[in-house]
Amino acid sequence: MSARRALGYRKGRAANGEDPRKRYPIYPIAGGAPTLTEQRDEVAKLLADPDYDGDIDELLARADDIASKIDQANQRDARLRALKAAQMPAGDPAPDTRREQPGMQPDDRGVEHPVTVAEAFVRSKALENYRGGGYTGKFAFEHRAAPAGTVTTGTQPQQNTRVPGIIPQNPDFPLLVANLLDRQTSDGTTLEYMRDTSGPQSTWNKAAVVAEGGDKPMSGPFSFDLITTTLKTVAHWVPITRQAADDNGQLMGYINGRLTYGLEYKLDREILTGNGTTQVQGILTTPGIGSYQPALGNTDPKLITVRKAKTQGELALYPPTAVVMNPMDWQDIELDEDANGQFRVIANVTDPGAPTRLWGLTVVTTVAMTQGTALLGGFRTGATLWERQGVTILMTDSHADYFTSNTLVILAERRANVAVHTPAAFVRVTFAAAEA
Repeated sequence: MSARRALGYRKGRAANGEDPRKRYPIYPIAGGAPTLTEQRDEVAKLLADPDYDGDIDELLARADDIASKIDQANQRDARLRALKAAQMPAGDPAPDTRREQPGMQPDDRGVEHPVTVAEAFVRSKALENYRGGGYTGKFAFEHRAAPAGTVTTGTQPQQNTRVPGIIPQNPDFPLLVANLLDRQTSDGTTLEYMRDTSGPQSTWNKAAVVAEGGDKPMSGPFSFDLITTTLKTVAHWVPITRQAADDNGQLMGYINGRLTYGLEYKLDREILTGNGTTQVQGILTTPGIGSYQPALGNTDPKLITVRKAKTQGELALYPPTAVVMNPMDWQDIELDEDANGQFRVIANVTDPGAPTRLWGLTVVTTVAMTQGTALLGGFRTGATLWERQGVTILMTDSHADYFTSNTLVILAERRANVAVHTPAAFVRVTFAAAEA
C-alpha cells in the first residue's frame, strides 16, 4: 500500500479489465490533510454503501472517532461565542494588560507606570510615529517626575531572547540631593521668592507667658530679601545610530545611563555649589547658612563632628533631616572602630539592605560634594526645587552630516532652579579642625 494513509475504499470497474469487485484506496488531495467535514462525508458514504466489503469494525471505529472530534469542535465554538458575548460587571477591575518589554511591567497593584524617562520615551506615540516616518525631522518628548563617542549595535549586543521582568540597563540610581528637597512646578521662566534672613528662630522668637492685663512681647526683628532669578537649563546630547535607536533595550539604556543620569548628577552639583547667577542657586553658596568646624586642636572623628553639627541645627530650631557628604568622608565614618575593633556605625557589614543613616539622619553620598565638607540640614524646610520643564528628550536626524551617515542625535534637557528661602535651616560642616 502507498505510504499515504487511505481514507477508505471504493469499488468500480477498472479500464484494464480487472475484477470490478476489487477495492481501491481513497486518498486525500496531494499536499494536504482531509478536513473533518471531508472525512465525515467519506465515511458516511461508505456506511451508506450496501456493497461495501471492507473491515466494518474499523469503519465504525473511524465513524465514532470523527463524530467525537466534530462534537469537541462544536463545544469549543460554543464556548468561544459565549466568552466573546460575556460582559464584565460594573466595578470589576480591568483585565491585566501586562507589558512585555523589559522594565515595562505594572506595579504590585497592577497599575501601569513607566518608572523611568527611558521607558516612557520608548512607549510614546511620538517615537512610534517618528520611527514610522523613517526618523525624518525632529520630535520632542517631555517626562514629568560633549559626546563620548557614537553608540553602535556592538555597544550593547542585541538579545534574541527577551526575558520577562525588568532588565536593568544601568546600576540603580543612588539617592540624589534633589530627592531631599520640596519640589514644585513653576508656571513661568522668572522665579521670585522671599528669602528669610532673620537668622535662627532663637534670636527673634520673643514669645512668652503674659500675666492678665500685661503687655504682650513683639517678636523680631524680621528681615526678608526679595530674590529674583530665572529658571536655568541643564542639557546635553549624544549621537546614536538608527540601528541602535530601533532597539528599545539599547535606547532605554542610552537614555537612562548617559542622558537622564547625566542631568540628575549635574543638577545635584548645581543644588550644592551653583553660583546663583549663571547657574542654579547652590545651598552652600547661599548667604546666611550656618557652619560648624571643630575648634583649634580638636581631634574629634568625623562621626562626632556630624553629631555636634546636628546639635547646632537643632539649637537654631530647624531640626536636620539629612546630611550630604563625599563618599570618602562616609567611608571614614563607616570604618571608624571602637577600642575593641568593632565598627561604630554599622553592626553587620554583610547586610546590603542596611539603611544609610547616621544619628537619625538620612545620608546621601555624592562626588558632587567636596571631600572634607558636608551639608547638614532640614532640606524640605529650607529649600524648594522649582521645575519649569521636566526631563525632555528630543531626537532628530538634522545635525551636521549625521543624516548621510544614518546617525541620529538624542538631546536631553530640563529647566529648574532652587529657592533657598530659609538659609538658617542648613549647616555647612567642615571636618578638619580650625588652624591657628
